Parts: sequence; structure tokens; C-alpha cells
Amino acid sequence: MKWAKRIAKDLIGSRPASLQVGALCTRRIDGKLQILLITSRDSGRWVVPKGWPMRGRSLAGAARQEAWEEAGVKGRISSEPVGSFHYEKILDGGLGVPTDVVLYHLKVDHLEKVYPEDHQRKRQWCSPRYAADLVAEDSLKKILLEFKG
Repeated sequence: MKWAKRIAKDLIGSRPASLQVGALCTRRIDGKLQILLITSRDSGRWVVPKGWPMRGRSLAGAARQEAWEEAGVKGRISSEPVGSFHYEKILDGGLGVPTDVVLYHLKVDHLEKVYPEDHQRKRQWCSPRYAADLVAEDSLKKILLEFKG
């Protein structure tokens, strides 16, 4: 079975990265920028809300929908991306798929207590520096540290 995974990984590694959309959810408390992170459902790592593009929605609209489903966020999203980052999405069975995430800024107006994935994830407000310490992807760390919101 290991040889099959290796061959599949070699084949997938030769194609372009998959595209996801994400939301950089922020608020200001006493003038200080805070960033919302959530845990992934599978590994429990700290991430930003993200997911696949959705038919019938703009990329920004899909990012806003992912923020609602994964974090209970209500707010205003930018029409233009604030950056992008790369990571390897691990699929069921352990196969990794190179994935590019286009990130949109979402100014949070309200966090709902009840939302579609509320029993599957934790959420946490962080300073940009602490958020950068928690996430794994170097290119996302850079965005978090440089974002002025």
C-alpha cells in the first residue's frame, strides 16, 4: 500500500496546486488588532477559516460563507484578496495535495454562539504575533505579522 501512496503522491505532485479561499477575520479592541483563529477538525491545528470555492458565489463570498460555517462570523468582507498562502491539504487516507489559499479580510461585526461547526472547532482571538506563533504555514505567518487591517 505504501508504494501506491508514493506513486499517487508523485502523480499529484506534478499538477498545479488546488485553490481554496480563506477569511482573515479581525476586530479591534481598544485600538489593538485581533485575529480570529479556529482549530482544524482533523488535527486540531490553529488555522484561519477556509474552504473550497462555491458555485454561484464569488471567491470573497465563498470565504465569508466558510467563516460563518467554521467560526460563526458575521461581518463585512473585502472584495479584493489581502494575500495568499500555500499548504499541503491532507486528504482521507493520508495523501497530501498542494493547495493555494486566497485570503480575504473580514471585519467581524458579531460572533454567533451557534453555527454549523460549533461542536467541531475551537476559536480564539489573538494578537497578530501570537496568531503567527500558532499557525504552521510560514507564508500565513508573514501575512498575519504584516497585516495592518
